[in-house]
Amino acid sequence: MRIVIAGGHGQIALRLERLLAARGDEVAGIIRKAEQADDLRQAGAEPVVLDLESASVDEVAERLRGADAAVFAAGAGPGSGANRKDTVDKGAAVLFADAAVKAGVRRFVVVSSMGADPDHGGDGIFDVYLRAKGEADAYVRGLDALDWTILRPGQLTDDAGTGLVRLEAHTGRGPVPRDDVAAVLAELVDTPATAGLTLELISGSAPVSVAVKSVAGN
Repeated sequence: MRIVIAGGHGQIALRLERLLAARGDEVAGIIRKAEQADDLRQAGAEPVVLDLESASVDEVAERLRGADAAVFAAGAGPGSGANRKDTVDKGAAVLFADAAVKAGVRRFVVVSSMGADPDHGGDGIFDVYLRAKGEADAYVRGLDALDWTILRPGQLTDDAGTGLVRLEAHTGRGPVPRDDVAAVLAELVDTPATAGLTLELISGSAPVSVAVKSVAGN
């Protein structure tokens, strides 16, 4: 498969790129800064320099053409203000989804956040973030041209992955290593039977492949 990842230099994205490249997939990661390119090459991915805050739908669609799947893993990141939650966490997600439709890429996986909700209240930065992610998720869900799956991990940690997770429509809150989030994403990309599902993810007792097959109905 050829898989294009938005936010290709993110902590989850770099892990995902390594996993996909190791299993023989062709991976491209969209990055904002040319100096991040070497990190992607080391992960086995082709770096594509493009700023999703200023690019047009046509420009992004051009990078997506010929892909079998697209993964939105971009985020404004900690320390960014409310404005960038809107331009990246919502705006870039909407742009990437529209570009996937234009490029004819049906399989579309979103890395969202537990608690994401377009109606989330509050004025704090994290409130704005959850609202932006929720609005982006709602937009993607409305696109019939995409076979979308939305993944909402719990509290992200840098602990070594265990390969054991809980993946359900509602898991309740809990931590999950970024390693395991990447492993679940790699399985989801490859499991189109999960299309149309919004899934929460925390550490648990099911091996990743078993957890994904279970929600896919296998």
